[in-house]
Amino acid sequence: MNLSAIGEAVLIAREGRRLTAYRDSVGIWTIGIGHTAAAGPPLVTPGLRLSEAACDALFRRDVARYVRAVDDDVRDALPDPLPEALPDHAFDALVSLCFNIGPSAFARSTVVRRLRAGDRDGAAAAILLWNRPAALIPRRSAEHDQFVTPYDRALPRARRSDAAQVPAPSPLAPSLPASLAPSLHPPLPAPRRTVPRVPPLPSRGPDPAPDPAPGRPVTLARLWANLRNRLRGGP
Repeated sequence: MNLSAIGEAVLIAREGRRLTAYRDSVGIWTIGIGHTAAAGPPLVTPGLRLSEAACDALFRRDVARYVRAVDDDVRDALPDPLPEALPDHAFDALVSLCFNIGPSAFARSTVVRRLRAGDRDGAAAAILLWNRPAALIPRRSAEHDQFVTPYDRALPRARRSDAAQVPAPSPLAPSLPASLAPSLHPPLPAPRRTVPRVPPLPSRGPDPAPDPAPGRPVTLARLWANLRNRLRGGP
């Protein structure tokens, strides 16, 4: 299984986003979205800073590790194949718990043992056992609620005491190969070719009436000249 978009949004809301190193509620140096040295490099030291892009990249790497840990433990704990055996809201709640307590503690937890015994209600209740320090109790309560409540019934809260639910993230447009990307936009009209206007040639005056050919009457020569002038647009 994988962390759903709703589960990811709730996890980020629970962990917060801080670009400068700080000590968490139990004194562990933390940075970004809940990153500690236990998750791997970088080692968090006083004064360490991250850019927004580096913070997001670090979270993607960290959360993938915890998702794999929960997926492995849950697959071992449940007799049925996933994802049918565990709904996404329950899996997301377990990832949130694991992200906070660490993969080793999660694997040894009563939560996993009760899942292995087929006691899903008991596993949900066992989430609440991780209640130290007391500042974590609202988060644990929200993780419990998330575990037992389908997303189509109610979206989760970062902490049970929060007035508002974490809003569902907006769906992103699927990434397409570069060859298909233009189909996302209407085609642009073909440029119109402009043909330069050619000024008209200066009009020629009417041809003078030719001299009548020898042996032809004058009236026939003039008639021919008038006809040619009319064809050329002359008077």
